[in-house]
Amino acid sequence: MSCNRVLFTEERIMQHKQVAKDVLAALGGPKNIQAAAHCATRLRIVTIDKTAIDQQALDANPDVKGTFEAGGQFQIIIGPGDVDKVYDALISEAGITGATKDEVKQVAGQQGNWAVRFIKTLADIFVPILPALIAGGLLMALHNIIGPGGLLGKDGLPGIWPATAGIIDLVNMLAAAAFTFLPIIAAFSAAKRFGANPYLGATIGAAMVMPQLVNGYNVAATVQAGKMPFWDVFGLHVAQAGYQGSVIPVLAVVYLMSVVEKLFHKLLRGTIDFLFTPMITILITGLATFIFVGPIMRTVSDALTNGILWLYSSTGIFGGAVFGFFYSLIVVTGLHQSFPPVELALFEKGGSFIFATASMANVAQGAACLAVFLLMKKKSKLRALAGGSSFSALLGITEPAIFGVTLRMRFPFFIGMCATAVSGALISYFHVVATALGAAGLLGFVSIKTQRIPEFFLCMVVSFVLSFGATYAYGKYRLHKGLPLDPDTPLASAENDSTDSINAPEPIPGATTDFDVTSPVNGDIMALSDVHDASFAQGLLGPGVAVAPREGDVVSPVDGVVRVAFPTGHAYGLQSASGIELLIHIGLDTVTLNGKYFEPQVKAGDFVRRGDVLAHVDWEGLKSEGFDITTPIVVTNAAMFADVTVPQREKPAISTQDVVLSVENKLVAESTAASEEQQQQA
Repeated sequence: MSCNRVLFTEERIMQHKQVAKDVLAALGGPKNIQAAAHCATRLRIVTIDKTAIDQQALDANPDVKGTFEAGGQFQIIIGPGDVDKVYDALISEAGITGATKDEVKQVAGQQGNWAVRFIKTLADIFVPILPALIAGGLLMALHNIIGPGGLLGKDGLPGIWPATAGIIDLVNMLAAAAFTFLPIIAAFSAAKRFGANPYLGATIGAAMVMPQLVNGYNVAATVQAGKMPFWDVFGLHVAQAGYQGSVIPVLAVVYLMSVVEKLFHKLLRGTIDFLFTPMITILITGLATFIFVGPIMRTVSDALTNGILWLYSSTGIFGGAVFGFFYSLIVVTGLHQSFPPVELALFEKGGSFIFATASMANVAQGAACLAVFLLMKKKSKLRALAGGSSFSALLGITEPAIFGVTLRMRFPFFIGMCATAVSGALISYFHVVATALGAAGLLGFVSIKTQRIPEFFLCMVVSFVLSFGATYAYGKYRLHKGLPLDPDTPLASAENDSTDSINAPEPIPGATTDFDVTSPVNGDIMALSDVHDASFAQGLLGPGVAVAPREGDVVSPVDGVVRVAFPTGHAYGLQSASGIELLIHIGLDTVTLNGKYFEPQVKAGDFVRRGDVLAHVDWEGLKSEGFDITTPIVVTNAAMFADVTVPQREKPAISTQDVVLSVENKLVAESTAASEEQQQQA
C-alpha cells in the first residue's frame, strides 16, 4: 500500500513538472515572462510579447482546462489543488521570482500604450467615488424633472404645489454638492492611486475650490469683463481662479503633489519628516497649482474649444460626426466644463450645437449602459451600477455611466462614441440647435429650438438604437465566445491567493467508495450551462451540475478528504474515497466578500463523510447584497473516468440525500465493453 502511494506521489510530481515545461514553452520561454502569480484555479502571467504565445499548444494540452486574457494578464486554468504545484515548477523551470497577484496586476497595468494606461488610471481614480457621483446624478435628474423648467413646465412642481419649493431647492443643493466639490473628492481618490497621503490630496483639492476664488464656472466671463482679481507673487500676477467641476487640473496637481511628498519623505527623517513634509508639500504644490497648472490647463481648454468651433463651422456634417465621436472623451477629461461660456455666445448667434450633440452622447452612453444591464443576467454589482447609471445618463449625467461601466468595460464606451458620431452628423445636417441650457438627455428637448424638436427626437432615436443594439449584439458575441464582458473581471469566480492544499488523500477506513455525488445543499437543480459564469457554463473547470440553494448548511456530497479549503469559506476542493475530485463553489463572485456570511467548518486535510457540514452560510445575507447564490459542483478530474452524467429528475427540487452526479469508473466501463464484445462474437 505505502509503495503504491509513493509511486503515485512521484507520478503526480513528474506530471506537474511536465505541465510547467509545456506551459512555459507555449508562453514563448522564460524570456517572454515579465511576472507570474497564481490564484486558486489558474496561473496569472504577464508576458512581454503576446504574439509569442502558442495558443494552439495550450489548447491541445489535456492538463490545461482553458485560457483567457483579462486585465493585461494571460490566465491559464489548471484547477484547484494542482495550480500551486504547477506554478512552483514553472517559476523554478523559468528561473524567475514568484510574485503576488497584486504585484502581477501592477505590472500588467504598466503595459499597453499611454492611452490605455491613461484610461485605466482614470477608471482607478473614479470608480471609488462613483457612489457620490451616482447620488448627485440621480438627484440632479430628479430636479430636472420636477424643478422649474423641467418636465412639469416653467415653474415645475412648485407652480402646482407651492409648499414643495423649499424641498426642491434642497434637492438641487444636494445634487450639486458632488459636482461642485468634485476636485476634493477626485483629489482624495487620485492621491490614493498615486501613492500619496489622501488627506493632503483632499486639502489641495479644497484649496482649488475655496469660496474666496472666482467660481470655476464664471472664470471665462470674469476674465472677459476684466474683473479677475490677482495675487502679486514675487512680481507675478496670479489669477484667483477656482476649479469647480475640473478633473484634469486636479489629477495633474495631485500627481505633482505625490512626487513632492515622496521626495521629502526620502530627504527628511523622523519627527522632522512628520512635521515639515506635509507643510512643504502643500506649499510647493499650492504655488504650482495657481502659478503654472491652472493657466496651462485653461490654455488647453480654450484651444480645444476654439478648435471644436472651427471644425464644426467649417466642415459641416463631417465636423458634426467628429465632434460627436470625441464628445464623450472630452467629458472624460473634464474639459466639457469650458463649454457653457461658449454656448452662451452661440445662443446669441442662433443656437448651440454643443448642447444638442451632448444630448446625443449622453443618450448613447445611457443606451450602452442599459445593454450592459440586460447582458449581466446575474445579480452583480456591475449590473446594479449599469441600471442606475443608465437612467442617470439618459437624463443628462454621464459620469457614473462612463467611469463606472462603459469606460471600464471599454467596448460599450467606444460603441457609444461611434453612435454619437452618426447622430452628431445628423444634428449638423438638420441644423438642430439649443436656445438655452438644460439637461442634455431625454429631457433636452425643452431647450431645443421649437422648430427642430422633431429632428432632435429622430437623432436621439438613432443614437439610442445604434448604441444599444451594437453593445448588446457584441456583448452576446463575447458571451458566446466565452469572453468576459468586463475585461478586468476574470471568467471564473473560484479564486483566492491564499488556500490550504494537500496531496493525495489517506485511505478512510470504512468509507463508501461509490461513484455517486449527492447534492451539497437543499435547493433546485439546474444545468451547469445555465450558470452565469463562463468558466463553469462552458465546462472549463470540468463537467458537473449546479444547485440554486433554498436553505440549510453546505455539506459534503461524498466520503473523502478536503484537498483545498479556502479561508473565505466560499469554495472547497474534495477528493472522494473512490478518487473523484470535486470543486464546490458557493455562489458566484462571493470571493470578494472575504468570508462575510460564511462560517467554514473544515480545513484542508480533514476527513469528511457524506452529509458532514462544510460551511454554515447566511443565504439571505448573500442575496441582500445582490450576489447570485447558485452553487456549481464540478468534477475536476473527469479525464480519469469514463463518463460523468446527471440523473434525470421529474422535479427540480432536491435535498442533500439526492444524487446529482453519477461518475462511471473507467475500469468498469472497459470491462462492460469487453463483455459486450465477447457476447457479440459468441
